[in-house]
Amino acid sequence: MTPHEHDGSQTVSVNPPDGARSGLRADVIQFIYKTLVITELDVRKLRHDPTEIFMRVVQPALWLLVFGQVMSQLRAIPTGDLRYLDFMAPGILAQSVLFIAIFSGITVIWERDLGIIHKFLASPTPRAALVTGKALSAGVRALSQGVIIYVLALLLGVQVNWNPLALIGTLLAVLLGAALFATFSLIIACLVKTRERFMGIGQLMTMPLFFASNAIYPIAIMPDWLKVIARVNPLSYQVDILRSLMLGLPSATNLLVDFGVLIAFTIVLIWIGARLYPEAAI
Repeated sequence: MTPHEHDGSQTVSVNPPDGARSGLRADVIQFIYKTLVITELDVRKLRHDPTEIFMRVVQPALWLLVFGQVMSQLRAIPTGDLRYLDFMAPGILAQSVLFIAIFSGITVIWERDLGIIHKFLASPTPRAALVTGKALSAGVRALSQGVIIYVLALLLGVQVNWNPLALIGTLLAVLLGAALFATFSLIIACLVKTRERFMGIGQLMTMPLFFASNAIYPIAIMPDWLKVIARVNPLSYQVDILRSLMLGLPSATNLLVDFGVLIAFTIVLIWIGARLYPEAAI
């Protein structure tokens, strides 16, 4: 495109002025900065209670050490030439990310009770930055769990792919999955208002999301109605990424599609969360 176009009587600029471009750039930088500040505020809470990291790993460790070992012996679930424990390990990492993220929204209820949300809303920080920052903080917590599950997988003899690009892709998948489900959790917290109701809905959602995915068995062996649910379940796409990158296997769908689905879900949920966030203060 040329910098100017002639309309027959005068020269008209078709490029945005330099001031508009620099202003947009400054707005983007400010948005990123404010998002990271919110992330840092939430992550800092781990320093006050670092035992949370280890407590969260108990359930996935039991799945790997007990369920995984038993099902490997039974050979009841067809996984081809792949050991069942290897097949299951990426699914348990996804499960751990889901369980951390889906209950992260309870902090919104605590912040409302302490009056912190009113301070956030009175600040010039965009609502989307507040929601994105909280989503990223859940991703940081999930990364610590990922390290622990990687260690458990190695101890159990899982053949992990150590390709640097695969590790970076795994990191991104964990961050995206945690951000997605943390934002979903925040939306629930904005709607239900009370801790008791939030915990009940969180418990209600985690098991269907987990079992209606490809985390612990292939989609191919599911009944037709469950296949439909699994294919619209974002956890299935996260598991597919993790299984492909952690084990060095070909993707069951396509990695670009998997990442695209997670990104699309996350953007839509952040947009909804940003609109609902002021409701959490009521």
